[in-house]
Amino acid sequence: MSPDWSSALSERVLEACRRASLRVATAESCTGGMVAAALTDIAGSSDVVERGFVTYSNAAKTELIGVPADMIAEHGAVSEAVARAMAEGAVAHSRADLAVGITGVAGPGGATAGKPVGLVHFATARRGGATLSEHQVFDGDRSAVRRAAALRALELLLDRARA
Repeated sequence: MSPDWSSALSERVLEACRRASLRVATAESCTGGMVAAALTDIAGSSDVVERGFVTYSNAAKTELIGVPADMIAEHGAVSEAVARAMAEGAVAHSRADLAVGITGVAGPGGATAGKPVGLVHFATARRGGATLSEHQVFDGDRSAVRRAAALRALELLLDRARA
């Protein structure tokens, strides 16, 4: 991964958050901390980035950010409900004003009926505001899916910071 794969977008996210006086948290599963890493690759990001949660396992989702275990059992870890709970949990378990939750199937394994490789659910939560969610199906190998998901998460943070 080249060091500049996300730097321009990360800089725009950080600047938009500074203008809006927002602190950010990430709750990442399939991206394994790539969004937090992209943001913290930028010098001076500590005034915006509050913390990052890498909640790769279901237990971590429950223990660290409060995603209900029964929700994971009912909907699966890769679901809109869980992505929303991850973003909301990141806000609730931090001092951040804005958070993104990301959960998906990066592949090459892990696909199930209705949940193909490349499916990623995203959610953004604002303290005291609405939680927004979407999903995408990205093409490519594991690395390509993870990178595309991290970039989309940064775009969603930028959109929410500007709103």
